[in-house]
Amino acid sequence: MKITFYGHACIGVEVGGKNIIIDPFITGNEKAAHIDINAIKADYILITHAHFDHILDVEVIAKNTNAVIVSNWEIANYFGKKGFQFHPMNHGGSWNFDFGKVKYVNAVHSSAFPDGTYGGNPGGFVIEGEHKNIYISGDTALTMDMKLIPMRTKLDLAILPIGNCFTMDIEDAIIAADFVACDKILGCHYDTFGFIEINKDDAKKKFFDADKDLMLLDIGESITL
Repeated sequence: MKITFYGHACIGVEVGGKNIIIDPFITGNEKAAHIDINAIKADYILITHAHFDHILDVEVIAKNTNAVIVSNWEIANYFGKKGFQFHPMNHGGSWNFDFGKVKYVNAVHSSAFPDGTYGGNPGGFVIEGEHKNIYISGDTALTMDMKLIPMRTKLDLAILPIGNCFTMDIEDAIIAADFVACDKILGCHYDTFGFIEINKDDAKKKFFDADKDLMLLDIGESITL
C-alpha cells in the first residue's frame, strides 16, 4: 500500500492495483502548485465531508478519470445527480470494493457544500487492503468513538488532522492515536491557511515524547506500508 500526501487533507492511496484519492483539494492550495491535477490517476474518490477544502477538485478528477465517488448518502448523490459515478455509504457501514474493504466511521465536525447544500454528517474511512489497514479520520474533534476502531481493526497507519482551530490540535491528536491504538501517524490539515499554521518541529517532538511517530510529508511525497 502506497500513501501519497497531496497537501492539506488530500491523500492518494495505491492499493490492490487501484488508485484512490481522498478529499481532493489541490488547485486551491498554493503550496501544491507543483502538482499537476491532470496527471492524477483515480479509480475512486473518497470524500469525508462537503467543505470546499475537501471537494474542490472532485469534479475535475472525476471527469478526467471516470472515478467512482464514494461518500455518505448526501454527498454521493449530490455528485450522482451531476452525472458522476457514485457509491453511497453511511456511518458504521462497510463495503468490499475491488481493492479492499472500506468502512465509513464517525467524525465530529460540520458538513455543507459551498452552495449551502446539506452535506450529511461528516465521517472518516478505515481502508483495509493488501494486509494493511489505515484510518483516515477526516476533519474531526477528538471523540470517544475512535476507541471503537481497534475493536475491529488493527491499524498500520492513522491519518489525523493536527492544525487546531477547525480540528484536533497536536495534543488531542496524540490522544486520538492512543484511542485508535496506532503509534504511526501521518499528519494533515495544517499550514494551508493562517488559521491552521503549526510549529512542525514542536509537533514532532510532542509525538516523540509520547512514544509515537508523527510523519509530516512534503507535498507529493509518498510512503509505502
